[in-house]
Amino acid sequence: MRPLFTKRLLQFFIFFACGISAPAFAQNFRVQGTVTDAATGETLIGVSVVVKGTRTGTSTGVDGRYTIADVPPGSVLVVSYIGYDALEVPANSVKVDIKLKASNNVLEDVVVIGYGSVKRKDVTTAISTVSTKDLEQRPIVSAAQAIQGRAAGVSVIQPNGAPGAEMSIRVRGTTSFNGSNDPLYVVDGVPVDNIRFLAPTDIESMQVLKDASSAAIYGSRAANGVVLITTKTGKNGDPKISFNAQFTQNKVTNEIDVLNTAQYRDLQNEIGLINLPAGLTDQTNWADETYKTGELQNYQLSISDGTEKLRYYLSAGYLGETGILTSSFFKRYSFRANIDNKVRKWLTIGANVNYSDNSSNGVSTGLGSDQGGVVLAVINTPTFAPVRNADNQYYNNFYGANIVSPLENMARSRNNKDRENRLIASGNALFTFIPELTFKTSLAMDRRNALNTTFLDPLSTSWGRNQFGEASDNRNMNTVLTFDNVLNYNKTFNKHGIEAMAGTSYTNSDYSNSYINASHFRNDLIQTLNVANRIAWDNTGTGRSQWAIMSYFGRVAYNYDSKYLLTANIRSDGSSKLHPDHRWGYFPSFSAAWRLSSEEFMDGIDWLNDLKIRGGWGQTGNQSGIGDYAYLQRYNVRRVEWFQTGNEKAVPTISQANLRTPDLTWETTTQTNLGLDFTAFKDRVTVNLDYYYKKTKDMLMNVSLPSGAAAANTIARNEGEMSNRGFEVLVNTRNFDGPFAWNTDFNISFNKNKLESLQLQQIYTDAVTSNFSDEAVVRNQPGRSLGGFFGYISDGVDPETGELMYRDLNGDSKISSTDRTYIGDPNADFIFGLTNSFSYKNFNLSVFLQGSYGNDIFNASRIETEGMYDGKNQSVRVLDRWRVPGQIKEVPKAGFVLRNSTYFIEDGSYLRVKNVSLSYNVTGDLLRKLKISRVQPYFSASNLLTWTNYSGMDPEVNQWGNNGAVQGIDWGTYPQSKSFVLGLNVQF
Repeated sequence: MRPLFTKRLLQFFIFFACGISAPAFAQNFRVQGTVTDAATGETLIGVSVVVKGTRTGTSTGVDGRYTIADVPPGSVLVVSYIGYDALEVPANSVKVDIKLKASNNVLEDVVVIGYGSVKRKDVTTAISTVSTKDLEQRPIVSAAQAIQGRAAGVSVIQPNGAPGAEMSIRVRGTTSFNGSNDPLYVVDGVPVDNIRFLAPTDIESMQVLKDASSAAIYGSRAANGVVLITTKTGKNGDPKISFNAQFTQNKVTNEIDVLNTAQYRDLQNEIGLINLPAGLTDQTNWADETYKTGELQNYQLSISDGTEKLRYYLSAGYLGETGILTSSFFKRYSFRANIDNKVRKWLTIGANVNYSDNSSNGVSTGLGSDQGGVVLAVINTPTFAPVRNADNQYYNNFYGANIVSPLENMARSRNNKDRENRLIASGNALFTFIPELTFKTSLAMDRRNALNTTFLDPLSTSWGRNQFGEASDNRNMNTVLTFDNVLNYNKTFNKHGIEAMAGTSYTNSDYSNSYINASHFRNDLIQTLNVANRIAWDNTGTGRSQWAIMSYFGRVAYNYDSKYLLTANIRSDGSSKLHPDHRWGYFPSFSAAWRLSSEEFMDGIDWLNDLKIRGGWGQTGNQSGIGDYAYLQRYNVRRVEWFQTGNEKAVPTISQANLRTPDLTWETTTQTNLGLDFTAFKDRVTVNLDYYYKKTKDMLMNVSLPSGAAAANTIARNEGEMSNRGFEVLVNTRNFDGPFAWNTDFNISFNKNKLESLQLQQIYTDAVTSNFSDEAVVRNQPGRSLGGFFGYISDGVDPETGELMYRDLNGDSKISSTDRTYIGDPNADFIFGLTNSFSYKNFNLSVFLQGSYGNDIFNASRIETEGMYDGKNQSVRVLDRWRVPGQIKEVPKAGFVLRNSTYFIEDGSYLRVKNVSLSYNVTGDLLRKLKISRVQPYFSASNLLTWTNYSGMDPEVNQWGNNGAVQGIDWGTYPQSKSFVLGLNVQF
């Protein structure tokens, strides 16, 4: 029995031991490692590492390391990071280092659309994504500058080079005659009219909705396209402190050489208007006195972090720029806070707050030098003149010539100030009833307080002495409230996907302003209006206006296996600006796409990764061309001078201001779009092609009435039609991968604009650009592109008389206004952008080219600098003027009265090296020990080189700014500058 007992006892202990040890062998263990970029070897911060099938996981820290303390044997780690391919790695060791490859499958990127998002491969409409990779390395003041040359079909022009100058943006051409042609900006879901307040470094993504089928969901405000901007947020397990510093020097890109004193004397002897005394010599180089090296300093600090429940992003910044004209500047202080909190599984709340404080000082340009224009005064002021006279006042003895020096013109605006405080705050709540069904409600406020003050002292300038000093104070406040409610349903089953969205939006605007003007100051010690002796009673008052829009919208989208895609939208808008009988507008859109590459008949075409054709149709509206009460009868108010007449009971008189318009309705743009998208050669080549046709009808216009037709002289009405048609090409290529990488982005856009018809008034003229002629340069009439230049055809200089020969078009043997015709077109045949990005180890180089071809410029500056009609100094080009009979010259004789003609029309085509950026990523053990994840010094140059035949200071110009009807005119416009930047990005 004993051997049997012993055997049984031994079996028991073995079984017991195995029962204890089995869990020990199977117990969980700690896994740690480092995640790096497979190409560069750089550590990656914030990479998500999760045990597959569980919620156990973490994110990499500042050193790229991760640790998971409780990993079951045989587990698989799921590793994911934005911009990189997801990876699954067996957890077969206590140390698992991971290398991630940058993702090249852009089709999986998420694209933001109206009130939602979609994968790029499932997009059925025309949407351009603007790269935000290099925003930190460019001297960008406005976020709108980031779009220039980066999106097909989007024209971005900086009309002048003044600090903080607004950009002129056109999405697929000009659609409105009188109204705004700017796109609608939607920042984190809040519609705004400009993005001057936004610090570019806060931007996470930017999309441009170009066709009506994508933009129609925004209805009445989307006729000019929509720019959707999403700002940065905190990320789970990714705490960051980022600091960016920039120092920029700006220099004038081009200067016009002028006549010296001896040459100026010869010219004036020929003109015969002024007599100069003997002994005058060159004393002042006015370009050196006026143009200086401008500076820009930009500092941005951000802090972000996140957990599974709470994410936040905080940023603050300062931007200060002084212009190349010494008295001009722009400053911006900005602060942003984005917060999201998952209160419950079914409730997430969020808040976005952006505050900005902008201030600037404009300089008078686009005027003759004798009217305050600084740029032309640099050329027109003779070099014999000193800066100041014996009384320490600006020199003004020009022997009878009407000349004001550029320094005095700048002094006239030195104490002018523009300041705007803007607060955009929004709060939202997202309710998740079931994973497929959500409801989001949001309330946003956009409040702007603006202050404009001017002060011209009674001592330092001739105009100030003449007026005994003058000043003004203009204030306005605008508050726009937007209340949105959106219900979203998304369901995927088998190969079918359905999205349904419905919502409402209410917008209310309340605007008020006050203004006061005064003159007759004792001195310049106090600049407030309480020390003025005279208040301009006829130019002092207050005003207020309001408008509101109520909107209902919906969208249904169907997706079968990402092969067949259909989307339909509808939006209904009711605007208080329009007559109650015509207040509501309905804006539908439809789009569809077919992925041919998923069909069986495409099998075997291995070089093709994706091929999709798409098409869309839709309508959008516009109400910006009219005032808040355009359809109503309004009146002019005129004050009566009771204090002079002694009539203390006198009250203001009123007179009819306009004719009421009971049938005023929406301006509507209908657009059709056809597109083709394909990627090939293992996603190394991506091409997007688009053709569109858009037609605007019932344009909202302020029409002038014939004299005597009514007491009023204008009427707001729906008037005429305009069309745009065009073709866009976008090509992205990955030329090389690996340690040396080279990517290319290219886009080119063709657009043809045409004013189709007008009704009550057939011809509109605009842009008088000289002091000696009242003939307008621009003429708009049906059958032609908008903004055409109108004048005489010049056939060169007559060798016998030295006068310009103008073509007699009507054959009556004399030159008169009836011989004028269209002489130029400011609209480009095409615009383009090309970006090449290179990287090798820790070096990164980006070269961005941008340009325009086929557009004309009316160089009105030459009327002032080559006209030779009075005592102003001129450019050296007049040295080649005609002097004696028989000479063959391109420049006419002195004293000849010039007309608006082809003589001033120039080719405005250009190719520009818009930006070159070189950066280096500093790495090392010391940085990791200091918990510094990124140190990146960089150098950047903007407007480095420009190839153009244009003789002016810069071809990217329009003195009329953002005007849709007037384009491409250079009249002493503030010139662009060449920028050189040194910067540093640091991240903790």
